[in-house]
Amino acid sequence: MAVQKKRTFEVTMELTAGEAPVADLGKMLGQTGVNLREVKRGYDEATAGQRGDIVPVVVTVYEDRSFTLRLKTPPTAFLIRKALGGKGSARPGQVDAGELSREQLRLIAERKLSDLNTTDLAAAMRTIAGTARSMGVRVAD
Repeated sequence: MAVQKKRTFEVTMELTAGEAPVADLGKMLGQTGVNLREVKRGYDEATAGQRGDIVPVVVTVYEDRSFTLRLKTPPTAFLIRKALGGKGSARPGQVDAGELSREQLRLIAERKLSDLNTTDLAAAMRTIAGTARSMGVRVAD
């Protein structure tokens, strides 16, 4: 029977894929004694294909100072802004920030499906559409 390591610290960070800043890692993980260069190297290698995106990562540190990285999908708002090529509205409900096509909505929902609390694509699309509306983005019918 394998001995399970004791977890001492766990944190979720949103970092730029392929180029995690050591300063941010140091702020969050410095007190744990984990090797920051190894964390950076592991994250950068795992996210190299998504360079430029914001990719959240859950870093779990164990008592022997080893660590595991669990990558998540980029935040929904980031994916919507990326699809629109701009920002959300400064005044949602009053000023529109653009329009998201059904195809763009479906692509974002498919990408986010693993992190959402549903396995139904239609429900995921409704969730993404709600986030878009809260950002002042119209969703095409």
